[in-house]
Amino acid sequence: MIDFTSVQLEQIAIHQVGNKLRDEGLKVSSENIDVEDSETRNYLLKYFLSPFESNEVYNFTHPSELNLNEIYFFAKKIFSKADSFFENSVEIAKHLYEKSTHPKVNAGELCICYFKKCSLGGITADAIGFFKSEGKDVFLKFDSVKSNFKIKHESGINVNKLDKGCLIFNIEKTNGFKVCVIDSNKSNDTQYWKNDFLNIKPASDDYHFTKDFLSITKNFVTKQLDEEFEVTKADKIDLLNRSVEYFKTHDNFDKKEFEKEVLQDTGIIKSFRNFDNNYRQENDIELSDSFEISEQAVKKQARVFKSVLKLDKNFHIYIHGNRELIEQGIDQDGRKYYKIYYETET
Repeated sequence: MIDFTSVQLEQIAIHQVGNKLRDEGLKVSSENIDVEDSETRNYLLKYFLSPFESNEVYNFTHPSELNLNEIYFFAKKIFSKADSFFENSVEIAKHLYEKSTHPKVNAGELCICYFKKCSLGGITADAIGFFKSEGKDVFLKFDSVKSNFKIKHESGINVNKLDKGCLIFNIEKTNGFKVCVIDSNKSNDTQYWKNDFLNIKPASDDYHFTKDFLSITKNFVTKQLDEEFEVTKADKIDLLNRSVEYFKTHDNFDKKEFEKEVLQDTGIIKSFRNFDNNYRQENDIELSDSFEISEQAVKKQARVFKSVLKLDKNFHIYIHGNRELIEQGIDQDGRKYYKIYYETET
């Protein structure tokens, strides 16, 4: 979805942003830097761009007015006037410092870049990138000296570990641009990068429609279904498997068709519709009831659909197919059992 084959790094500015709560300060550079060494530029491009493999795309947002989103405002100014890049990079660094107030936010270098010839979804456009390095690694150096070696260490940034990143593509300006994000810290208490600094929301596209609907289905089956119906764990796993199978075998999603093929029972369908409506409202999700299914989203979400039936501490049964090949019962001594039918053993 993202193609950097022909990308060109046009401008780069670096500022150091500390934690405002700890009064670590903000150190801005005096001008853009020039990276003349071609090998260093290649390493920079690898560090900046190689982590962006996800198909998740976001838009800038604001509860009142889109132009009040600071990063959207600065990005719009840079795209409209390229020679304003540096002065706006300083404003971006100031904005990040103002939002760096959580105790767990670490100081680091903020690299702000201007790229040409980036491609997103087949559309070639300019892009602005923000990249913050918060962690340092220790590297050992072995230097040959005459007939022996010297060993020393240096502290630096690992080009294979981008802590936080953002790419803003000059696409769909009126909708809040197309934005891709990297945040290596998955902890909810330090989501300042996405929520406070960038203020973004998932884009209304097929990838997010597919991802969100699969999430709703999973939550319904695992958290709501047995609140209203008598279902076994095997039944729930079967329903999860059928849900994923629908998305894998159809090119387009239709909610009524999904309910008929997967949920089948009228009572379960009614319960699902209520759960779906409440989930969308509580989580502020905009979701279409018909869309083209994203293969990439299905692959990602299918990993979290558990198909394992755990029986005490003795057995794990992986259920991938026909629910009718499993029988559940209780013997005359009161012991619970599952009977499994199969044709071949491998």
